[in-house]
Amino acid sequence: MAANLKEVRERIRSVVNTQQITKAMKMVSAAKLRRAQQAILQMRPYAEKQNHMLRNILSNLEGETSSVYGQVRPVERACLVVITSNRGLCGAFNTNVQKVAVAAIQKKFAPVRAKGNLDILCIGKRGYEFFRKRYPDCNIITDYVHLFNDLSFDHVSQVAERLMTAFEKKEYDHIDVAYGRFKNAGVQYAETEQFLPVLPMSTDGAKTASLRANYLFEPDMATLLEYLIPSILKTQFFKFNLDTHASEHGARMTAMDKATENASEILRDLRISYNKARQESITKEILEIVGGAAALSSGD
Repeated sequence: MAANLKEVRERIRSVVNTQQITKAMKMVSAAKLRRAQQAILQMRPYAEKQNHMLRNILSNLEGETSSVYGQVRPVERACLVVITSNRGLCGAFNTNVQKVAVAAIQKKFAPVRAKGNLDILCIGKRGYEFFRKRYPDCNIITDYVHLFNDLSFDHVSQVAERLMTAFEKKEYDHIDVAYGRFKNAGVQYAETEQFLPVLPMSTDGAKTASLRANYLFEPDMATLLEYLIPSILKTQFFKFNLDTHASEHGARMTAMDKATENASEILRDLRISYNKARQESITKEILEIVGGAAALSSGD
């Protein structure tokens, strides 16, 4: 019985230590989440408006003024950008991003992969480790695995510039991004989004016509678009990374909160078991004392 009590005490001590760790990690993630959430909530309306404007502009461009970034070509070579976190302990967040990326590979990019022309650009160690082991037939680009160590616009823009240059040189005919879209601390959506070529406005009649705008360009269209389109695309790619960054901390905070709650439940059960075992031990000792006293009295 003493050995059993000691074992339960050790388990209680172990669970208490684990609970302190998960509680501390929850607090750290909550602090990081506030900053990351503020960044993406400020960026998203601006990026979405820019994206709408870009699609609108490219839908109205014709002839020599058309942009290379809106050209739809037969897909001979493609690139899938997978944005995950560097660390785990964030629930199913990384797994969900990997699932949507795998679905895109198996369905959308299956013919390209069969030809050996699919590149996977990994941002984040979790995605890199997953695809390096399971997709040896794909070219895994590892230059930006640690991009989250410096999540500044200038640093992230280097990746966008590389992808845009590769698309412009026809090294890629299609580029998709798999990432985690942040909604709130408890909800994140893993999804894939087309980066290049830029999706045009849909052509479904009067509704689309009313959404299109006839922009005035100053000094001239070609000069302005030469700077404007790459700038908007860099902003879009930056948004993908900010979304994933906020989603990671939201998922980790939620996971650590749940782990802390589970630790409390386990502690409650262990303490009940400990008290029961202790009561049994005390009762047994009392019965032994009473039995010994009764034997002595009957012998007298």
